[in-house]
Amino acid sequence: MWSYLLALLVFMFLYRWYRYHLTLENLSDKYVLITGCDSGFGNQLAKKLDKRGMRVLATCLTEKGAENLKKETSSRLQTTILDIANSNSVQSAAKWVSDVLDGKDLWGLVNNAGTGMPGAPNEWLSREDFARVLNVNLLGPIDVTLRLLPLIRKSKGRIVNVSSIVGRVTICGGGYCISKFGVEAFSDSLRRELKPFGVKVSIIEPGYFQTGLNNMQFMKDALSRIWKNVNQEIRYSYGETYFKDYVFDLERTFSSLANTDLTPVTDCMEHALTAVYPKTRYAAGWDAKLFFIPLSYVPAVLADYILTRTAPTPAH
Repeated sequence: MWSYLLALLVFMFLYRWYRYHLTLENLSDKYVLITGCDSGFGNQLAKKLDKRGMRVLATCLTEKGAENLKKETSSRLQTTILDIANSNSVQSAAKWVSDVLDGKDLWGLVNNAGTGMPGAPNEWLSREDFARVLNVNLLGPIDVTLRLLPLIRKSKGRIVNVSSIVGRVTICGGGYCISKFGVEAFSDSLRRELKPFGVKVSIIEPGYFQTGLNNMQFMKDALSRIWKNVNQEIRYSYGETYFKDYVFDLERTFSSLANTDLTPVTDCMEHALTAVYPKTRYAAGWDAKLFFIPLSYVPAVLADYILTRTAPTPAH
């Protein structure tokens, strides 16, 4: 009996491995739009797909980012400037895509562009601080997707939305975690709605990775500006020691956990675009797989304890 069970498990493993490695044909004919290609995941993915011969349409926030990317890629790759939080900019980018395609199909859309700041304990932030992050991380990708959806639907293509492991487990205040929970919900609804059209939607859930999004010095400077602008009552209640400990814990977490190798994330993105059978969700990074995903299933009281046991103590 046990031998049959073992044989079944081996067969299932080999079958899943076989399905996972089946790749689409004619990749050189496929156009893929990637947002947020100045640096980080988007930049590396654009280079990877370009090397595979795919037709990459890369959007960057800055001219410098676009110029640097062009220098490191082939003439197939094309760039345009996109401020994902600006609907007029999104509209212009969508028109640019349509002009470049000139009747050809858009196979893939990778909603990668994002921001992490301003982020801090909720009480330190304003409504505008939350809106700034949500406009980039949630409303921006929704805007891009809705404008390009007819092209993706026509090609029966792929949509890849970059969420985060904090789309499962909230680890900090501010708009970042909220936006990633929203990306998860948006992706789930899209996947179910577009299944009859043959469109596949995948979610990428990275753990801690070192990108331009979470540059430590940038985050420390941003937190200092936020703390400087909070009112006196809040400063008194939390205290300077709380602020210093909060920054120290953040720096310690990223220095010990953040992976500088972005390949686990971009490999997931690449697979979602090029595999015959892409996954619905990709957890990237061992911290995501072995800590955060299991943590998302434990009782709230236990998760709260684990996530707050080393938290700073308010002054009053």
